Amino acid sequence: MENHHSDSYRKGFLPYAFAAFLVGIVGGLSTVLGPAFVQDMNLTYNNTTWIALAQAISTAACAPILGKLGDVFGRRHTLLLGIAIFLLGNILSALAPSLPFMLFARFVIGVGAAAIAPTVMSYIVTEFPPQKIAKGFSLYMLISSGAVIFGPSLGGLILQARNWKFLMWISSIVCVFFFILCFFSHPKMDYTPKKLTNFDIRGSIFIVAFFSLLLCIPSFGQNFGWLSTNFIVVLVLAFIALCGLFIAEKKAVNPILSSRFMMRKNFILSVIILFLTQGLMQANTTNTIVFVNYTRPENSVISGYAISIMYLGMSLGSILLGPLADRFEPKRILTGSLFLTGIGCGLMFLYSTSTTILILASSLGILGFGLGANAAIFMKIVLSDIPPETAGAGTGIYGLFRDLAAPFGVAVFVPLFTNQITHLTSNVTETITTAEAAVKSIHMLAVIELVCVTVGILTVQLLPKIHNK
Repeated sequence: MENHHSDSYRKGFLPYAFAAFLVGIVGGLSTVLGPAFVQDMNLTYNNTTWIALAQAISTAACAPILGKLGDVFGRRHTLLLGIAIFLLGNILSALAPSLPFMLFARFVIGVGAAAIAPTVMSYIVTEFPPQKIAKGFSLYMLISSGAVIFGPSLGGLILQARNWKFLMWISSIVCVFFFILCFFSHPKMDYTPKKLTNFDIRGSIFIVAFFSLLLCIPSFGQNFGWLSTNFIVVLVLAFIALCGLFIAEKKAVNPILSSRFMMRKNFILSVIILFLTQGLMQANTTNTIVFVNYTRPENSVISGYAISIMYLGMSLGSILLGPLADRFEPKRILTGSLFLTGIGCGLMFLYSTSTTILILASSLGILGFGLGANAAIFMKIVLSDIPPETAGAGTGIYGLFRDLAAPFGVAVFVPLFTNQITHLTSNVTETITTAEAAVKSIHMLAVIELVCVTVGILTVQLLPKIHNK
C-alpha cells in the first residue's frame, strides 16, 4: 500500500478532496448543458437523454477497470490521469459541432470521472480509521455535492450571459487549475507499480460493451418503441455481450468483477435499493429543467436555483445523517433517509403551470437531503470490509453499480416524462397545452417514484446488521 493508518490521514486526503470537488463543480456547471445544447442545435428535448447517458455509461462501465488499474499503478498516477482525461473531455465538449461529437466528448469525461471516484473511495477505505469510515464517506459526499450547489445556478447565469460553449471553456479552465493543485498537494510515494500479470483484458472489453448496452435498453424502448428494430438489435447485442462477459470472467485468472465481493447480501441488496432510489436524483435534475422550460420559459433560470438547493440538501444530509452510521445501525439511519426521499418525491404533486421557486426548492431540497445521507451510508455498508490490497478493485465494482443507478434513472424516468408530454399533446380527442401536459406528466412520475422508494424501504429491512456493538 502507499500509506498506512496514521494521524496524517486527513492531510493525505487533501488531493482527493480537490479531485472530488473538481468533479462536483464541473458536474454542476454542466447540469444545464444538455437542454441548452439541444435547443441551440434545434433538436428535440429527448436528446438530453443521450447526452446524459454518454457520460454516465463511461463513468459506470469504466469504474471497475480503472479501479483495478489503480491497485496496479498507484493512486497518485491514477488520480492525475483521471483529471487529465476529464479535462480533455471538457475541451472536446466546448468544440462539439454536432450531437455525435458531443456524445463522444461526454463519454471521455465519464472515463476521467471513472478513474477519479474509485481512487478517492479507495483512500477512505484504506487510510481512514475503521471507526471513521462513514464519516470519511460523508466528507466525500459533502465535498462532491457541496461543489455542485452553485454549479447549476452559475451555469444558468453563464448561459444567459453567453452560451454553452463559453460554459464548457470555463469548465476546462477549472480542470487545469485543479490538476495543478492535485499535482503539487499529492506527495510522490515510494510505490512500485505492479505488473499487469493476468490482467482481465477480455473482461474489460465485455464490461464496457454489456453495461453500455444495458443502459441503452430502456431509452431505446421508450424512444423507438418496444417492438422496434433498434430496440431489438440493442437487446440482442446486450444479451450477446452478457454471455461474453460471463465466459470471460469465468475463465479469467484475476477477474475484474470479483464474485467473492459481489455475491454478498450487503452488496446485492444495496445495489437493488440504489437502483430504486438513487437514480431519482439525476432524473429529477434533468426533468426539472425540462419541466420549467415547458411551463416557465420566461424564467427558466429558476430550475438552476432549485437544483442548487437540491445539492445543498445533499450536502447537509451527508454531513448530518451519514456519520450516524458509525454510531448506530446503518439500516436504521437508511430507513429514515429513504423516508425523506419519499417526501421530496411526494411534493412533486404540488407542481403546476405556475410553480414557484419555493415549491421546486422544497421538493428537491428534501429529496437531496435524503439522497445525500443514503450515498454515504451505502458506502459504509458495502465497502467497510474490503482488503486493502484490492481496495481499488472493490470500490470500482461498487462504483460501477452506484453510477449505473443515476443513468438508469435517466434512461427510465426522463423519456417517460418527455414522451408522456408528447403523447398528451398529440391526443386528438383532448385539447391540452404543453404546459398542462408537463404538469400531468410530472404528477404521474411522482406516483412511480413513490412506489420505488417504498419498495426500497422494504428492501432495507432485509439488510444484515453490521454495527459493531
